[in-house]
Parts: sequence; structure tokens; C-alpha cells
Amino acid sequence: MGTKFIKTDIDGVLIIEPEVFGDKRGFFLETWHKERYRRGGVGADFVQDNHSRSEKGVIRGLHYQLKRAQDKLVYAVRGTIFDVAVDIRRDSPTFGKWTGCILSEENRRQFFIPRGFAHGFSVLSDFADITYKCSDFYAPGDEYGILYRDTDLAIDWKVAPPLVSEKDAANPSLAQIPKEHLF
Repeated sequence: MGTKFIKTDIDGVLIIEPEVFGDKRGFFLETWHKERYRRGGVGADFVQDNHSRSEKGVIRGLHYQLKRAQDKLVYAVRGTIFDVAVDIRRDSPTFGKWTGCILSEENRRQFFIPRGFAHGFSVLSDFADITYKCSDFYAPGDEYGILYRDTDLAIDWKVAPPLVSEKDAANPSLAQIPKEHLF
């Protein structure tokens, strides 16, 4: 069977289905294998792993770094999330478009989001633990965000009412972001 690398409708964004070996005792899977993932289209050199826990209804995002841009590989260890990538590459034919997928402890899928995209997720289960690899370090002075409820993007986050930080709720829409703050 092997690990599956599924292309989305936006170039570079991948859904990954790792091969899972299971029996009555449980399961085993590789969440990262540098050479296999490189062959599948994930050429990132990851330098930082993050773990996030959120409760049902939380929306985090849409976030990105510009000078210290990050490729991200997202995985739901517990619970279920709806993960979203928004293309913010000005010269891309899919600029301003988004794609998303359900990540859960049951489907064990991963979502690869290359640099040049804003990232966010909503929590569909009672809580969710997600881990994600980043290809560059978190840089507090290089944080940017897009309003999660941007009407031009029209993302269906699949939660109501959403629980959003004050910071994320104050982000501008994509149309309001100066071009020098985009890829």
C-alpha cells in the first residue's frame, strides 16, 4: 500500500495518508520519513515541532510568517480538526483561493502547507491535539494574519459559534493587506 500523497486543487498543498500497520494491540505509523516524503513532494527541511491543544469551536488563524516563511506538516494526534491553507502568493493563478481537509485521530491524515500560504484550523471534536512541523523557527516580529471570516474567502469553518482570540478577530481581510506583506 505505502504512503499516499494526494494533490489538492492548489499546487503544492498535499494531503498525506501514511501507511498504518495495525492489529488488536494498536497501530504504528511513520509521521515523517525525510526521503519518502521528499519523493512524494514534501521537500521541506523541518527545524521545529509544535503541539497545540484547543477545545471544540476554536478557530486558530489564519497565520503566516513572511521573512521567515514556513512550510508546515500538520497532524491531528487526538480529536478532529478542519485544516485550511489560503494561497497568498500574488503571482499564483490560485491567489486568494483556499483548500482544506479533515484531519483526525481516526483518518490519521496529514496536511502539507508550503510557504506562501496562510494557515488556520477549526476544532470539530470536544478537543483536539495537533502537532505540526515547521521549516523555520517562530519569529514573533514576523507574524501576519488574515481575518478568519473574510467574506471574499468565504471559508466554511464548520463550527458555530466560533471561539477566536482577540488578535485573530482583529486581523484584516486579504484585500486589506498591503502587497508587500504578501508573497
